[in-house]
Amino acid sequence: MNPGNVGRGAKRDEQFCRMIEVACRFDKPVRIGVNWGSLDPALLSRMMDANGRSVQPREAGAVMREALIVSALENAARAEEVGLPANRIVLSAKVSQVQDLVDVYGELAARCDYPLHLGLTEAGMGHKGIVASSVALGILLQQGIGDTIRVSLTPEPKGDRAVEVRIAQQILQTMGLRSFTPMVTSCPGCGRTTSTYFQELAGQIEAWLRLQAPAWRSRFPGVEDMHVAVMGCVVNGPGESRMAEIGISLPGSDERPAAPVYMDGERVLTLKGDTIASEFTQLVEIYVAARYGRDGNAQARLAGLRQRRDQVEAPASSGAGRLMPISAP
Repeated sequence: MNPGNVGRGAKRDEQFCRMIEVACRFDKPVRIGVNWGSLDPALLSRMMDANGRSVQPREAGAVMREALIVSALENAARAEEVGLPANRIVLSAKVSQVQDLVDVYGELAARCDYPLHLGLTEAGMGHKGIVASSVALGILLQQGIGDTIRVSLTPEPKGDRAVEVRIAQQILQTMGLRSFTPMVTSCPGCGRTTSTYFQELAGQIEAWLRLQAPAWRSRFPGVEDMHVAVMGCVVNGPGESRMAEIGISLPGSDERPAAPVYMDGERVLTLKGDTIASEFTQLVEIYVAARYGRDGNAQARLAGLRQRRDQVEAPASSGAGRLMPISAP
């Protein structure tokens, strides 16, 4: 609930307390969320007047930030007085500027032990909103501040509001705080990658993994931590692919048309032709079943791939790069 819009004047405390009493009756937690745009005008006026009488008055923005903090803490204390246990209270203080959000939540975290819900309100549309939310939440999360998060974007006409959830998940996963779906590493492209094929494949794999993730998480514990690499040339491709659980290094400009596939740091086979995307997807499925599902058939298929590789590779003394193309099973 937002204390700034539950009533006005004498009715404010009455309605606030009534809502808290209902939460207590049904044993429900309450998020007390104060917002920059709907701050209690009586509280703000009182604090601004006090600041004006101060020998060393602070700038108006600092008083606004302090008013947000005071409002959140005072209303949390009032909720406890009514009977809501402290462990059923969550606080949030929404502002629309990154530095203000960081300052407010830093102070809130220092002054209370309530769980904190983070979110940059009115962040805007598109890239601007995504960047602002990511920066603000990333700074606070890195400091250990925040228990739940929300990304709030102005949607495009007929846009998908689920995008906000996926961005919030990506923030947590990118920071290594929680995993939701296998992560795809892909290169940005350069002069060696005149083809757009690796970009298309990276997009296809990422979308496909997102679709598979809900079912996979229930069948294959730990699969959400899997790292998949889709790289575009021989310069960084093999190295990044080796560091992933499974990766593919597509040929760049003037490189031979072959795409080595790596699993757990070793080259397993090379794909060629027009079916690279479908074959690599199939290999990912086999790998997931073998590693995360401990599926005997899948493990045997991977063992067969490695055995065939060993049979066709030349001895190490004769040099590298002679792995023959082997189609996925």
